[in-house]
Amino acid sequence: MLVYKFGGTSVGSAERMMQVSDIITGGEQKIVVLSAVSGTTNSLVTICDAYYAKDKTLADKLVEDFRPKYDKHIYDLLHDEASRVEANALMEEKYALLKSYDINDFSEVQEREIHAQGELISTKLMQLYLQEKGVNSALIPALDFMRTENGEPLYGEIEKRLSATLAQHPNVDLFITQGYICTNEFEQVDNLKRGGSDYTASIIGACANAKEVQIWTDIDGMHNNDPRFVEGTKAVECLTYDEAAELAYFGAKILHPLTVLPAKKKDIPVRLKNTMVPEAFGTVIGPTCDESIPVKSIAAKNGIVAIKIRSSRMLMAYGFLKNVFQIFEDYKTPIDMITTSEVAVSLTVDKTDALPQIIEDLEKLGCVEVDDNQSIVCVVGQNLIEDASVVSGVVKALESLKVRMISYGGSANNISILIPTENKNEALNLLHSALYNESLV
Repeated sequence: MLVYKFGGTSVGSAERMMQVSDIITGGEQKIVVLSAVSGTTNSLVTICDAYYAKDKTLADKLVEDFRPKYDKHIYDLLHDEASRVEANALMEEKYALLKSYDINDFSEVQEREIHAQGELISTKLMQLYLQEKGVNSALIPALDFMRTENGEPLYGEIEKRLSATLAQHPNVDLFITQGYICTNEFEQVDNLKRGGSDYTASIIGACANAKEVQIWTDIDGMHNNDPRFVEGTKAVECLTYDEAAELAYFGAKILHPLTVLPAKKKDIPVRLKNTMVPEAFGTVIGPTCDESIPVKSIAAKNGIVAIKIRSSRMLMAYGFLKNVFQIFEDYKTPIDMITTSEVAVSLTVDKTDALPQIIEDLEKLGCVEVDDNQSIVCVVGQNLIEDASVVSGVVKALESLKVRMISYGGSANNISILIPTENKNEALNLLHSALYNESLV
């Protein structure tokens, strides 16, 4: 069993869906996880915003805006009249549903139902196309088996439900299902948050004991730097689970940060592949990797806020950091980086919705300074804390820039540097030049 996942751009047009069908048909048994057609989820979010604003006229107009896009998609993808009729009937059903909500009784429950429609549409259209081609496939609804509680996947329940679902199709080798969507402990429609289709694929892979999980996107694997800002990057052939998790969390957009966790539990390789160039090797993520390359990749994360709390009460005292952390816990705000001195602690956050309240509470503990428009640049590899040449190379490369914080030693796989966002691109290029030379590559 293999698990394949295709993102929104990979199914973003009829031509792209046809390319995906060529990749997934034939060979070993597969479960194929699809995202919504590119742009659909953003449009659904906008419809929800209109409902929250109690603007039913706008909501209805936004629903109607779907018609030209999906009319063309269906016409270009399907050629049998019966298939087109079924697809158009599906879309009419979805349009009616999206217009049916009460502006005076709109809540997160209805919002999640709306967000789920993109994946439900893309998978049905793919299944109709496969039927036209005569492919022996089955559409298995993720809402039948993807189960969460308090936002966390219930692996045992998912495995049981998935096994029962697959058993209903004993002679099928190709299964199509939705990414991102699930049901929660109240059996309501829910989701795994934006980008959660990767996570879905990895959870399914773990629960189906898959041989491999493949994440198909529009680039050929994880690169050793951000190709949008740095010239001469190249795909990294292999990463460990820990390296991939660090890169995903700190800015590598190709992979959802939680993707590797389910696969890691079962030692299932995760391969990143390019839909446009399916023959390319991509990047394989697994338990071990080539240790001769100390620095695997460099990534960056924007939208960071640095907070410094200075207080003489820290000196020779205990319990101060506990009080600081308690404030962030109270507002459910995770901390990315942290450094301390005798009388000050500096930390970073990227979740800022409760920042005014956090600052107000922190000011009860000491003097607070806030720097926004910051970026975290991270250098990721294996056993970096044991290789003095890497950290010295990082420091020397960035000596011309204003470095706000450095986190080193907390992880064997990561050196993190906080800098002003205006210097991020320069930092990526300086690090690339310094670290990818003959001695380090």
